[in-house]
Amino acid sequence: MTTEELRASLLSTSKNGYALLDARQKDEMEAYCKRYAAFMDACKTEREATAWTVKEAESRGFKALVPGMELKPGDKVYHNNRGKSILLAVIGKESLNQGVNICAAHIDSPRLDIKPNPLYEDSEIAYLKTHYYGGIKKYQWLTIPLALHGVVYRKDGEVVTVTIGEDASDPILVVSDLLPHLAGDQMQKTASQLIAGEQMNVILGSEPLEGDGENLTKLHIMKLLNEKYGLVESDFLSAELTIVPAGKCREVGLDRSLLGCYGHDDRVCAYAELEALFNLEVPTKTAVCILADKEEIGSVGISGMKSFCFETFIHDLCHCTGASLCRCFENSFCLSADVSNAFDPNFADTCDKLNNSRLNYGVAICKYTGSRGKSGASDASAEAMGHVRTTLDNAGVVWQIATLGKVDQGGGGTVAAYMADRNIVTVDAGVPVLAMHAPLEIVSKLDCYETMLACKAIYLA
Repeated sequence: MTTEELRASLLSTSKNGYALLDARQKDEMEAYCKRYAAFMDACKTEREATAWTVKEAESRGFKALVPGMELKPGDKVYHNNRGKSILLAVIGKESLNQGVNICAAHIDSPRLDIKPNPLYEDSEIAYLKTHYYGGIKKYQWLTIPLALHGVVYRKDGEVVTVTIGEDASDPILVVSDLLPHLAGDQMQKTASQLIAGEQMNVILGSEPLEGDGENLTKLHIMKLLNEKYGLVESDFLSAELTIVPAGKCREVGLDRSLLGCYGHDDRVCAYAELEALFNLEVPTKTAVCILADKEEIGSVGISGMKSFCFETFIHDLCHCTGASLCRCFENSFCLSADVSNAFDPNFADTCDKLNNSRLNYGVAICKYTGSRGKSGASDASAEAMGHVRTTLDNAGVVWQIATLGKVDQGGGGTVAAYMADRNIVTVDAGVPVLAMHAPLEIVSKLDCYETMLACKAIYLA
């Protein structure tokens, strides 16, 4: 054999995904990304994503799972976990004793949560006190347009939904920063100290009510909230209110090849799972889609991936079809669909270029995450990686390999370890992201599309 023949047969090569797509696929990609962008505009919190999914699923024939109900191949069911996470399934031809094919993503994202006693006035400016949620660079959240989303359980027992800052006629909210003229001391600090967590206070207004007494600006803000939502100050004690970046998902770049918005991590994978599931007919194995909460703080709590809610859902499916939960778990496969860090030439020294995901090279398959000595990783086996590799290749999906930066640079995790703990073979995969956990993250349209195709291939495997 010649050198070139040996090179072609023995060495691994990768191509930019645009070299592999035909005109029809590019049109499908653009249409898919428009649908995804609309989803992102409507879903900036886990509650909004869950509500959107319930409505969309029911319009496609999904029904709430009732323990003991009769299920047959092709039936579509879901379980809404307290409005903050959701599980869906399309029943397959095989017994659940043969396992299920799972795609699992999370629908929470880093943000600023409102404290239980948040409203105060200082120097005749009204503020909300916040506690940041998940891993953020605090300085990135200063002087950008912000919006208030969430629900409040009012004193009278009614639950009201709050959204301020998204409509073009709405005011926005903001966290202020120090002017450079007076920032001599501030600029000597490390990035993590540029602003303290207790300084992440959101400006609500500055106009006092007419009259005498203290806190007239705070009273004015409370009056406005009462007129619109019927709130009194004590209602903050039973509220879930969140500050997120205001604005819509936008195309990025003169060629419009990228998408920029808040919360790609990890709703970009969540939407991929959903669209793939919604377009299934009758799979061989039952297909399960998980949209979990609380991943950004360790998958804890009643709506996180560690919750027994997942066991309950699969147990109910098994009970309805005469299968064993333990047999189902040991024969199942899970694609832990979470984002990876895309290689950024501006920060090349943080990554191993040979093993880092790149924009436009397709869905990124990650054997392990974790930090340092793979701490916190599930570390997929050769057989698990081989299953994904073969499945995606047979389906014509564009994919690449990924690791999370250089060995000692940092690290992170996904829900993969918690699925593996349940005796379910699990591999991480997802969309490469630039500026992950920033108020505006960037992804490639091509990678979004290929991740949806990967989820579909896994469901059908």
